[in-house]
Amino acid sequence: MACNVKTWFALVATLSLLANLMPLVFGEPQVSCFFIFGDSLVDNGNNNDLDTTAKANYAPYGVDFPDGPTGRFSNGRNMADIIADLLGFDKYIPPFATASDQEILMGVNYGSGGAGIRDETGSQLGARISLNHQLLNHQTTMSRLALLLGSKEAAADYLSQCLYYVGMGSNDYINNYLVPQYYPTSRMYTPKQYATVLIKQYSQQIKTLYKYGARNVALPGLGLIGCTPAEMATYGTNGSACVDVVNKDVAHFNDELSLLVDELNNNLTDAKFAYVNITEISIGDPSAVGITVTNAACCVPSSTMGKGQCVPNLVPCSNPGNYSFWDAFHPTDTANVFMAAGAYSAMTPLLSVLKLGSDEGTAIL
Repeated sequence: MACNVKTWFALVATLSLLANLMPLVFGEPQVSCFFIFGDSLVDNGNNNDLDTTAKANYAPYGVDFPDGPTGRFSNGRNMADIIADLLGFDKYIPPFATASDQEILMGVNYGSGGAGIRDETGSQLGARISLNHQLLNHQTTMSRLALLLGSKEAAADYLSQCLYYVGMGSNDYINNYLVPQYYPTSRMYTPKQYATVLIKQYSQQIKTLYKYGARNVALPGLGLIGCTPAEMATYGTNGSACVDVVNKDVAHFNDELSLLVDELNNNLTDAKFAYVNITEISIGDPSAVGITVTNAACCVPSSTMGKGQCVPNLVPCSNPGNYSFWDAFHPTDTANVFMAAGAYSAMTPLLSVLKLGSDEGTAIL
């Protein structure tokens, strides 16, 4: 086991280095199309024009991104950007809000800050694009692809060979279950019951995506929400490194998601689903990529705007590469490199299936 752990860390360190170099390397991507569903961890601009406090299109967000503040909740790239780098794309997957017809051939990012599995999640922040709404947006993309490729059948065949990344659930805790002043869910359900309710709904949403033609789907679990600076400031740690009770609540979701992935693979045998254990990746050694500060935000977090997002235009720390967190919830570019490398490694079975299909001449158009 120790040998396997060391091998895994070595692989992540190698992939992390590669992720930093990929924007400079151009070549054929490993998959022809990459579709992303999720929340602020992947949002790259879909919330910019929404009436919400959950947006990041202002300084100091984007201070280390070539285009400046774009709506990414980081100083630089988010996880989806870096996974796209590792997949070999020479451009980032465009947000649904602005994607052109030609751009959707490479995929679409539907991520929305504040969004959740449950439709009401994040409503206290303002407008957001829930997973159900993101699925409706994907239907729009499917119709656009049918026009581009000539038929619904051609579009369905194309989509069946794409890679899908669906990361949801964080806000169903941070902006729902853990804020009883806005939502009754913590009074209605025990932590285990809530996880069961979430996964039941999530299961139906993933099966809807399957009906829309998705056949290669990565499903990341939730990270250690109790280790974010915002949750530690809210609850205190009682001498622990993190808010243990929050991490225990979230662990129920991850356990059930892992079982759901097994169920999907057993029942939908013409598709492949991969569970990405974000918690396991999170407890790795961040010093492998130079991170030394894991319990504080690099920017100055607001106590009002988004309650943890960066205060606009204030100067952040001078060394974000040494920090896990950019604001009180979201990772820095460096931390995203570390997390994305682990996620990419977990998606290897999906990439192998896609490559096999391509080699057989049936997959990538």
